Amino acid sequence: MDLKKVISDLGGDLDQITSDLAKISGTLSQLGLSEYESRAYIALVALGSGSANFVAEISQIPRTSAYKVMGSLEAKGFVSPKQGRPKSFLPTDPEELSRKFVGEVEESFGKVARLKDLLSERGVPQLVYTIIGKDRVLEKLREMLDRSENSFVMSSPSLLQIRGQLSRAFSNAVARGVRVTVITSPFVKAPAKVKVIRRKGLIATDAISDGKTALIAAPDFSACGYTDNEALSKHLEDFLTIMIQSPE
Repeated sequence: MDLKKVISDLGGDLDQITSDLAKISGTLSQLGLSEYESRAYIALVALGSGSANFVAEISQIPRTSAYKVMGSLEAKGFVSPKQGRPKSFLPTDPEELSRKFVGEVEESFGKVARLKDLLSERGVPQLVYTIIGKDRVLEKLREMLDRSENSFVMSSPSLLQIRGQLSRAFSNAVARGVRVTVITSPFVKAPAKVKVIRRKGLIATDAISDGKTALIAAPDFSACGYTDNEALSKHLEDFLTIMIQSPE
């Protein structure tokens, strides 16, 4: 039994269901969820609550991965444990998650805008450049990694996508002796031989190279703000340093 069959048996349009589930999974992946996590969360929302094994059955993920997937979703705030035995889970309300993510994205880009406005008021030429398009944003991240000489610090809930596109760039940077630090969500696999810091509630992707260039990207990498101004980059680097040094 799977989720599409359950909904179809209730009278839903199977083709439309398949299309909708694919779009929802794509959106959730942009928020840092793996394919298994996306399937499990969608299934849990449909079920209302359920054990890890039942969610695995409905979402068609391996039972051996069930508890790991649910633990990761709990750490990311998408589910919460339910009282009682056997252990089961409740989904976080989709509207609550929507408000949370929209608010945090707006806050992140609001900070960039305020910095830009502040510098403009002081007569400083434009220092933050907007880059549009996922491919261009990821290419800019690659460029920053390739040009790093001493340090590269990145915070992102979407490391799965970044690692898939930039694994060689990470490896080359480490081989050159660059100190690479990655701040990412619990349970997300990081590139080999980098320093990894685990933090919950990450939204935007932030990156700083050598304390000289910086980038802040939307969760889906559709756009980013980029600067090669050292003062502005240092401001973001100080923020990430606080994240690295603060207790989890």
